[in-house]
Amino acid sequence: MAHITLGNDQPGISGLFHYRPQTARPMSELAEVLLRGDNSLSRGERELIAAYVSAGNECRFCFSSHAAFAEAQLPEGTTPVGEICADPAAAAISDKMKALLDIAGAVRQGGKTVTDRQVAEARAVGASDVEIHDTILIAAAFCMFNRYVDGLAAFTPDDPAAYKVMADRIVESGYLRAFPEPQG
Repeated sequence: MAHITLGNDQPGISGLFHYRPQTARPMSELAEVLLRGDNSLSRGERELIAAYVSAGNECRFCFSSHAAFAEAQLPEGTTPVGEICADPAAAAISDKMKALLDIAGAVRQGGKTVTDRQVAEARAVGASDVEIHDTILIAAAFCMFNRYVDGLAAFTPDDPAAYKVMADRIVESGYLRAFPEPQG
């Protein structure tokens, strides 16, 4: 049960967005640009970064939802996101994704923990400055999203099928959708 009365039964961040549409719109716009906008990283790879940060922050709703979103958009046969998040260094993903997840993990601990060495290693395996920038911003944004969801104890479904339904909607329509009009 959420720490405050939300007046809706929507899961996770959706319930918080319906409660406070004034903050929902800019947060959704940020997610849309970071996770679905034009980028050399695929949508699935960017969702993987979001899931990885959420797993490290122990945000069960954000991890479960973004793992489902990543799996729905990564190539068939990709290692399950939970396994990648548990040990990216051993995962069957590109060296570039390993390096970017290493950077995302550092951001999760604190922005100043990102090192010149990590950035140089990412560049050495083909990461562009935009990909490094966006990885850092995705990681920072998901630290905020994770704390928002968990700080208000938003409803987290236990049924994995709920996340599949959310993934279908995100893959089809994205993060921007009609929100209730802000109330006075």
